[in-house]
Amino acid sequence: QVQLVESGGGSVQPGGSLRLSCAASGRTFSNYAMGWFRQAPGKEREFLAAISRTGGNTYYADSVKGRFTIARDNAKNTMYLQMNTLKPEDTAVYYCAAKNAPPFVANYVATYDYNYWGQGTQVTVSS
Repeated sequence: QVQLVESGGGSVQPGGSLRLSCAASGRTFSNYAMGWFRQAPGKEREFLAAISRTGGNTYYADSVKGRFTIARDNAKNTMYLQMNTLKPEDTAVYYCAAKNAPPFVANYVATYDYNYWGQGTQVTVSS
């Protein structure tokens, strides 16, 4: 089993930046493709970005492409989400997720694709 803990959320003004981290423990981190999702109040959980086990392949939702960057450091058992040019509509709880996967595949976009989830971290974008 993999345990995931998100951090780095907070409040930021529109146009600002945040970097979220997802620390993994329990199993070999590099065996898992990873993803970021978010959920705003009253809305379904939304896919944002995913990264392959090796980190060489990434996949983004159109809504964040060009503003958000996913990355991972397998030596540190940690995944990141760099979020730039934040907008009020980016306000949500952000979740990381892990999936048993082949080494180079990243296009896992559905919540049911993932085996493990973190508890989430709140991001609020407001002036």
